Amino acid sequence: MNTNKFDIMKNTAKLFSSAVLSGLLLSGCVDMDLTPKNQPSEGEVWNDATMAEQTVTGIYNGLNHLYNDNYNMWFDCFASVMDRDANWRNFGMLFGWQTTSGDGPGWIWHDNYKFIIRSNDVIANLPSVDGISDATKARLVAECRVLRVYWYYQLNVLFGGVPYYTEPIKNIDEAQGSRLTKTQMWEKLIEDLTVSINEPNLPDKYTSGDSNYGRITRGAAYALRGKIYLWMENWAAAEADFKKVGDCGYKLFTGGADAYKKLFKEANEQSDEMIFSVQCIEEDGYWNAKNRGFGNRCTYGSMWNNYLVNPDFVDSYENADGSKFNWSEVIPEYSSLSVLERRVFFLRDNLTESEIKSAKEQGANMDYYLPTGNEARIRKAYDNRDPRLEMSVITPYARYLGGDGGADNYFTSRFPFRSQWTETVNADGTITRLPNDVRTDTQAMFYYLNRKFVTEGTGEGSQKGTAIDEPLIRYADVLLNLAEALNEQGKTDEAVSVVNQVRARAGAKLLNSNAPTTVTGQADMRERIRNERYWELLGEDLIYFDELRWGTWKDKKFSTYNNAGTTEVNGLRQVWGQATYHYSWGGDHYWLYPIPENEIQMNPNMVQNPGWK
Repeated sequence: MNTNKFDIMKNTAKLFSSAVLSGLLLSGCVDMDLTPKNQPSEGEVWNDATMAEQTVTGIYNGLNHLYNDNYNMWFDCFASVMDRDANWRNFGMLFGWQTTSGDGPGWIWHDNYKFIIRSNDVIANLPSVDGISDATKARLVAECRVLRVYWYYQLNVLFGGVPYYTEPIKNIDEAQGSRLTKTQMWEKLIEDLTVSINEPNLPDKYTSGDSNYGRITRGAAYALRGKIYLWMENWAAAEADFKKVGDCGYKLFTGGADAYKKLFKEANEQSDEMIFSVQCIEEDGYWNAKNRGFGNRCTYGSMWNNYLVNPDFVDSYENADGSKFNWSEVIPEYSSLSVLERRVFFLRDNLTESEIKSAKEQGANMDYYLPTGNEARIRKAYDNRDPRLEMSVITPYARYLGGDGGADNYFTSRFPFRSQWTETVNADGTITRLPNDVRTDTQAMFYYLNRKFVTEGTGEGSQKGTAIDEPLIRYADVLLNLAEALNEQGKTDEAVSVVNQVRARAGAKLLNSNAPTTVTGQADMRERIRNERYWELLGEDLIYFDELRWGTWKDKKFSTYNNAGTTEVNGLRQVWGQATYHYSWGGDHYWLYPIPENEIQMNPNMVQNPGWK
């Protein structure tokens, strides 16, 4: 583990700025006892240099809070790339039953404003603290200003214009601001970021091992401002900012054919590609929790596959030559069969009689079953694809290095699941146990499992989380944003060059290198850039925001498909497309979250989003 991560300690979590703000939360859930128990008073915090600096660290701890599965739904599950296990469907936004008082929007509103308020307290009070150099004060204030923008950015995307607070709030009457428009919010956030960018004490970047690594940098501020310019469709300004990120010293991590996979390992978490990331350690509340929900039962023998990769997204990955993947080219009969009948192609070799009977009962067309070649046939669908597919997803009959059984063992994703172990009795009476099938907590189903952010063997992380930092903004993300800004200005050739940097690192066929990769114009390049973001950024919780900005979310998440003449809506689906549940579009007002009902009740100046009652 990197030993020079800037301090993320439990004992700083209680120093979250003033006593007032630890009790006052802008969610409608207001603790009117404004004196937190066992915490320093406001006067104590701002009269002690050490506590004041620890307060800023406490604000960074908000990133760990927001990105540790607190909502039982990572943002990628709102996008078309991933779905949530059927046992954890508690967000009505995807099923048409969201209410203004329901879970989800209220949590996000509450938590983002909580850390906005705490940031405001630092920005207002830190400059007057004795014992801290003026340069350090200026840097810390600039950091908090950018963090505040980051939380406002999410609120503005999701709720579409919110109250904009920049001063400390000491009572509920001061938390009754009116909503700005979405555009007005973007303009305010641009102003904030510009102030921080112009702060000379904010460094361009930190190098690996620096004790301040993980703190906000000028490069991070440029990247965030560039993203806002994309929302404003100010393509030229976005281009300029994204290029400034490179000028700050950030670049792609490279190092062999599997560089993309290596990037998400702890050894490379402080590479020059990582611009802004949640600093994680192996401690409850401060670890990277994706290992827990993205993994499987062979991941330390105790993880859950709560987050499952969508089959349509898997099908979108290109072939190795850059051509579009087509099931009919692998299995000619595939598209002519119903979804239930296609189960046959994913069955393991040498099925037992009872397994064959069960498959028929489940609808599989066993006329197409190959007793000794079924696995090899289906593997052809995944071999020779964009390398990021196998680096990100555990596909059928692929191997996964797990840590079950107390040692590093390889397991294979097979269906139907049999024993996790194959036991052989040796001549001397000893038993040899060989790992067999990947075990999940959804064994009756066959889903695409996550590989990215999931530990391998027993040498990474622990049974609950890992110390691997969680990227929020990295340079590949910036490059693809830059490519979009260039292409929208008609600079398509330059955009191709930028995208090819990302494709080259991944080992994908370069654009304009053969017939399938030849870019035919701006519209074609726009679609290629969007696809590239899907394949590059799976699991990083950025795609939902992209789909909202592009206006593609409804069509992608609530897409339909033909099942033997019946039109069905997308949902959590097994690898052959059979739905465990379906999504349901609630109406055009679902493009924005509802303002939480208790906020409407407590703030007389708050106006609900149209369509929500």
